[in-house]
Amino acid sequence: MAMEYGQGYGPGGPGCAMSGRERRHRLPAGLRAPFEGRFWREFGFVLLSLPISVLLFVFTVTMVALGAGLLVTFLGVPVLAAALAGCRGLGALERARARGLLGLEVAEPEPLRMRKQGPMAWIGAVLKSGTSWRAVLYALLHFPWAVFSFVVALNLWAYGWALVTYPLWFWVFPMWVGQGGLQLYGDETHRVYLDNPFEITVAALVGLLFTLATPWIVRALTMVDRVMVHGLLGPSRLATRVVELESDRGVVVDTAAADLRRIERDLHDGAQARLVSLAMDLGLAKEKLREDPQAAARMVDEAHGEVKTALQELRDLARGIHPAVLTDRGLDAALSAVASRCAVPVRVEVDLRERPAPAIEGIAYFTVSELLQNISKHARATSAVVEVWRVDNRLMLQVMDDGAGGADVGRGSGLAGLAERLDAVDGILVVDSPAGGPTRVTAELPWRR
Repeated sequence: MAMEYGQGYGPGGPGCAMSGRERRHRLPAGLRAPFEGRFWREFGFVLLSLPISVLLFVFTVTMVALGAGLLVTFLGVPVLAAALAGCRGLGALERARARGLLGLEVAEPEPLRMRKQGPMAWIGAVLKSGTSWRAVLYALLHFPWAVFSFVVALNLWAYGWALVTYPLWFWVFPMWVGQGGLQLYGDETHRVYLDNPFEITVAALVGLLFTLATPWIVRALTMVDRVMVHGLLGPSRLATRVVELESDRGVVVDTAAADLRRIERDLHDGAQARLVSLAMDLGLAKEKLREDPQAAARMVDEAHGEVKTALQELRDLARGIHPAVLTDRGLDAALSAVASRCAVPVRVEVDLRERPAPAIEGIAYFTVSELLQNISKHARATSAVVEVWRVDNRLMLQVMDDGAGGADVGRGSGLAGLAERLDAVDGILVVDSPAGGPTRVTAELPWRR
């Protein structure tokens, strides 16, 4: 596994593109917001929420009430199942709408689990599905929120643009309505109109404030919609966790298979080949023992050297599977032994009062070992530091070097495989490696006594 260190950004790299974007956006974000596509998509989402929520609410209340009322008869159960199925379908529409207008990616919820085929099995699966009932809850809760957000967003937008453009159309009142301007207050004896230049200017400034604030208020309103769609129309936490565990299990199985293939390859190409050659040499030496004792002695001496080499390869292979020093003395001694074989000076600091679970200890050892090996091969560093400590129920590892930097997990390098291994045991790998260095790789593992 090799960690690939990328090169820094050149004159035509991403840094240049960023400066180009900055040149194109001379206006501050607050002034651009009312005209950006994101605001209009979010505003359109809020406007569409009212009619869609009315449809959802009416359908849900009507069908659920009808099904509950008919439960005294056999018809109530299928009517209630149809109501839940309809809510699931409308929930799929809401996920698609949130994906298209809000850019919210929500995974499909878990499908219906039917042990048998047939209408009754389908009805039972719909009624027992938590996704169905969460869709009903979404339809009931989203209606009042949609009314509130629709009223707030539409009024802010309408009043903002009406007031900010008031200097352009205030002449309508004296010419066609017969009053000085827009009426701000009025009773039987007093009336206040926005009809002089100062009042018109103040009205335009207030409208400008409303117009600039509307996109941010609409964004805050849609954040509630995001939470509701993600929490009620997406997969449950249990289903998400099951998917993660299935994925992690696949990673563990693939990793174990790859390790077995590596061990088999190393044995076949290394120690096994040497032992076969050793057996042949000893056989030839046995034949020459009587005819040429000196030649037989030379061949035995060469075979002795082959035995030493084969034993060293077997020791290295055993150390790669699980080193004895890790089992006997723990992470401090094992990591110190790995650091001594690194191409650059490495300072090791291990602050652990007790040892974690053997499996976690092994993963921590091989993680640091891989990172130090990558530093030796790719980092062009002059020194490195390894730190290990515990925070609550998590084991923390940090490997730093003063090399060239540019390491990136997302480029499919060896770091990506290392991150997958950590993820398989609920671990996390974070890489901070700007171009030019230094590189800081932090790993977090569960303690798991």
